[in-house]
Amino acid sequence: MQKLNIALLGYGRMGKAIEKIAVSRSHTIVYKTSDTPELTELKKADIAIDFSIPTAAFENIKCCLENNIPVISGTTGWLENYAKAEEICAKNQGSFLYASNFSLGVNLFFELNQKLAHFMQAFDNYNVSIEEIHHTKKLDKPSGTAISLAEGIINNHQSYDQWKLEEKNAVQSTNIPIIAKRIPDVPGTHHVKYTSSIDEIEIKHTAHSREGFALGAVVAAEYTYNKKGIFSMRDVLQIDKL
Repeated sequence: MQKLNIALLGYGRMGKAIEKIAVSRSHTIVYKTSDTPELTELKKADIAIDFSIPTAAFENIKCCLENNIPVISGTTGWLENYAKAEEICAKNQGSFLYASNFSLGVNLFFELNQKLAHFMQAFDNYNVSIEEIHHTKKLDKPSGTAISLAEGIINNHQSYDQWKLEEKNAVQSTNIPIIAKRIPDVPGTHHVKYTSSIDEIEIKHTAHSREGFALGAVVAAEYTYNKKGIFSMRDVLQIDKL
């Protein structure tokens, strides 16, 4: 495995967890910042991992791509600019991987969610809903993971065409209701429920710590280094080969 020099853009709890995992895998953290990256320092890195804040993420990604630095981003809440990031990556022949959640388990959960949605579209007596629970310091609502789950259902279930943040389960419509809760010290829990008048089918993922997210981000960096293009965790996990 190639030993990487890594820049951490965003050095909060996730940044610190990524640092610990990266060092344990023989990588070196050459730069870390919670502010606007300093280009001279950033250029020391083989790859950057962005876990900053929604208002900073796009500029961080843009800076990396325009300076030939591969970048991994797990920041959510900035996706109105995702298409621009793709354009910048293509223009500069760069390397970019975004994931709403880097947990290897969550990405397997995404695949299960899509398969279940495909099965359930034949049964119109079930209403779907999503609930997500995170720590109180999480800035965006709903979580990027919940949005990815909703999009996975929309792409595989003909009865739904959009999602909507709700305070409680809504009356059945073409909207997928997402209920977002914020509770201290919860790394992340996601439920997808199909409810009928007689029973309920539920799939659930519960994170026990941030280590799973951190490990996935480092594995994604290892995968993306020395590649060109736009990637996802499906590429990292080689889902199509399973």
